[in-house]
Amino acid sequence: MFDENCISLRGPVERINGGLALCIPLDEGGEELHLVAQEISEIYGDDLVVHIPAWLVEKLQIAEGTEVHVDNRDGKFNITLAQVN
Repeated sequence: MFDENCISLRGPVERINGGLALCIPLDEGGEELHLVAQEISEIYGDDLVVHIPAWLVEKLQIAEGTEVHVDNRDGKFNITLAQVN
């Protein structure tokens, strides 16, 4: 079943202030994702910056430039490795 309120995006992991993070434009879903990622995110200018916790970096084995998928399915902030086409 498709949830019309679900935000689903794909993009690269970036290095920000020494840590790994995602920059999600507010007008492309960042505003909605901020509601489920408040503890690990901040609004900076026109972007939602989501700081990826070290334990998740290790678990997913991600690095700067890794493509990830994020969504707000089930009312949670979900991040997974993006499928390679």
